Amino acid sequence: MDIESVLVTGANRGIGLEFVKQLINLSKPPRLLFATYRDSNAKEALETIRDSTQQTQILLIQLDVTKAKEIEDARKIVEDVVGDKGLDLLINNAGALKFEGFPEITEDNMLLHFSTNTVGPVMVLKELFPLLKKSAVRKTTETTVSRTIVINLSSIDGSIGSLSLENPDGWLHAFGYKTSKAALNMAMRVVALTVKDSGVLIVNLCPGWVKTDMGNMGTNEAELEVGESVTAIMKTLSQLNESHHGTFIDRNGNTIVF
Repeated sequence: MDIESVLVTGANRGIGLEFVKQLINLSKPPRLLFATYRDSNAKEALETIRDSTQQTQILLIQLDVTKAKEIEDARKIVEDVVGDKGLDLLINNAGALKFEGFPEITEDNMLLHFSTNTVGPVMVLKELFPLLKKSAVRKTTETTVSRTIVINLSSIDGSIGSLSLENPDGWLHAFGYKTSKAALNMAMRVVALTVKDSGVLIVNLCPGWVKTDMGNMGTNEAELEVGESVTAIMKTLSQLNESHHGTFIDRNGNTIVF
């Protein structure tokens, strides 16, 4: 997997932090890794990794994906560093989960999830897309086998087809989360079809039910260790091709119904 530059949102903990750890430990790690964090008081783990890493230059960027100005500022930082080579890989990982079901669901809960889980990833991709296209053009010119890729961390909980009257057990109390992930799946499907000739591969991916602060939500019932999930994703990432463009898959590359 030949990736020179990558940006990971929500990289200061959980799945995002594990992506950083595994990316820099590749046999050929990226030369540049942009790791974003929302809270300036929660970046100690990233700073430790940054200060101890030799082969990869890790740049920390404060970014709340719900704030347009911070997205624009992040793009400027990335652009200044990567230049005409562009950005090879975007991992849209930042997300939010706050349980409320129906009819208790509130407007604030719905808006929290949509702004973070749906609108945020779309706006991050929109802002960085020119840099992703530069990477895609460069790779086409150099006839490299690697690809320019956008991975959007979604969830099977956003699959409408997997939820039925016969199988209702699926976090119904995560109303805002589920609907925002379903919206993300549709949004990125539209993006994928719109930019199908750009050379930028758009893929939605479910990491599984992972033991993170968000995944456990105090229950400790999640099935996967974070390292186990990201290891599988990294393997799948190296195997992606044009047939995966616009698809919704699990961590092992298996198709999930929208």
